Amino acid sequence: MAVTLKDLSKYCGLSISAVSKSLNNYSDVSEETRQRVLKAARDIGYHPNAIARGLKTNRTFNLGVILDNDLQDSLLHTYFIIILNGFKREAERRGYDITLINHNIGGQTLSYLDHCRYRNVDGVCILCVDFYNPEIQNLVQSEIPLITVDHLFSGKDCILSDNKKGMLDLMRYIISMGHRRVAFIRGTDSAVTDARLTAYWDAVHEYGLEVPPYYAVASHYHSTRRVMEDTKKLLSSPVPPTCILMPDDYSALGGMDAIRQMGLRVPEDISIAGYDGISLIQKIHPLLTTVRQDGEEIGRQAAIRLLSRVSDPPETQSRPIIVPGELLSGETVRRLN
Repeated sequence: MAVTLKDLSKYCGLSISAVSKSLNNYSDVSEETRQRVLKAARDIGYHPNAIARGLKTNRTFNLGVILDNDLQDSLLHTYFIIILNGFKREAERRGYDITLINHNIGGQTLSYLDHCRYRNVDGVCILCVDFYNPEIQNLVQSEIPLITVDHLFSGKDCILSDNKKGMLDLMRYIISMGHRRVAFIRGTDSAVTDARLTAYWDAVHEYGLEVPPYYAVASHYHSTRRVMEDTKKLLSSPVPPTCILMPDDYSALGGMDAIRQMGLRVPEDISIAGYDGISLIQKIHPLLTTVRQDGEEIGRQAAIRLLSRVSDPPETQSRPIIVPGELLSGETVRRLN
């Protein structure tokens, strides 16, 4: 026999109203009570009827996620997978399903906004996309509650990895190891790239480094081939750097290949550093110096904030939430002093 809401209410020692509000993420129920009810529901096997719940609350309990796989293979990028998993785990813990939003429905092309409306999502997380795409602008200006990751729209919620502080910490560590000629192969233009590039130049000026213009290289994220080429050019320049910052950990593999092909060693001949702190790279020798971004927490916070917006749209003030990273000193930056 199916466990009912009344059974769950009796098991928790709470009113049916309090239990219902806890299950549906109402803001006037404490987090402690909500967690208690969710645990009790799992313990006794209570599963709410999705159709009935939707009719009662006027929600579908479905959240959209935009993860553009045409944008540098985002689904293959570990950083975004970790964020997606964190978002999915928290959303499912609160009784929501996840739908990936794209342009194709049964062979029919739809805009992001039309797809969201077609799926009737309660809200959408914009995770990895060209944020300057007019379709994204239309979605942001629509009635659908949303949150973005690593990009800030005026008046909208967002979760930001602290890229500026992360890059400053990385630069200061490299400089403390005696490096004065530090190059930066940066990723594609974006808010993330802007934050890291600003921090790079801030550190250059703070420590009075003499950096030729060609040390700041425009490149791509997650591209081993492109970063291999960029690394070779830097190492063949009139005044080669002693340390190269890579766009991300994955593309650092391309940089390491270039260094090996040139008969050089890391870190004995050239130091390098990555960004992201993905687990795969941390198993390669020598251990990569990098900044670990807390993708799991970024995803979790994105789900919490979006569901807060879904539950009480007028009551929730828009604000960015900044999630700090962590410097991992690794073994790929040689001490010169």
